Amino acid sequence: MVGNSIIKLSGVDIFQQKHLVLSHVDLHIDKGDFVWLIGQTGSGKSSLLKVIYGDLAIGSGNGHVCGYELKTITSKDVPFLRRKLGIVFQDFQLLTDRTIEQNLEFVMRATGWKDKKLIAEKTLDVLEKVGLRSKLKKMPHELSGGEQQRVVIARALINDPEIILADEPTGNLDPDTSEEIVLLLKQISQSSGTAILIATHDYHIIRTFPSRIIKCESGKVLEDVKIA
Repeated sequence: MVGNSIIKLSGVDIFQQKHLVLSHVDLHIDKGDFVWLIGQTGSGKSSLLKVIYGDLAIGSGNGHVCGYELKTITSKDVPFLRRKLGIVFQDFQLLTDRTIEQNLEFVMRATGWKDKKLIAEKTLDVLEKVGLRSKLKKMPHELSGGEQQRVVIARALINDPEIILADEPTGNLDPDTSEEIVLLLKQISQSSGTAILIATHDYHIIRTFPSRIIKCESGKVLEDVKIA
């Protein structure tokens, strides 16, 4: 990897089954970048994210993500790539039968954490970053949607990722809560140098937090798009 580059795709073709979804993709994202990913449903946004986190193999071209070469990455290396990524989903995907603390501990143990003291310290650290330290012992259903999404962001921060991929993170939230979540992600990017890539349909939120925009359209990825 060269310099601050976290994601670099050059001439990449992306297929779902045998269907070409995106062709000749060129994309670069550097340390600390805050980037919006837009495009209609079915335009390839999710496929692009899947390539970045190693769920879809690339066809032709070259791809580097967090120091891994996508063309040659093996299935046993994919979990190590994913530890360098934080992933935030629209539907939270919290374990409903466990407390917030236990949800975070589950992820840590699954990604190789063993020391109880370090796990406890990191849990408090990431909850502090998202303003939820006091919710440690709460169950997910006791939290609002915005608070649950903050827990998801805390979960994404556990392994100090180089980039957070957020797939429609405000899709289930009201406008005010959506702004709070994006502001939180923006602050994380600025304070830690973590790059942020947010896939969204919400043009209001993009206008509220203007930043670089990439767009999936007609089988292509267009960099540095302007919206009206």
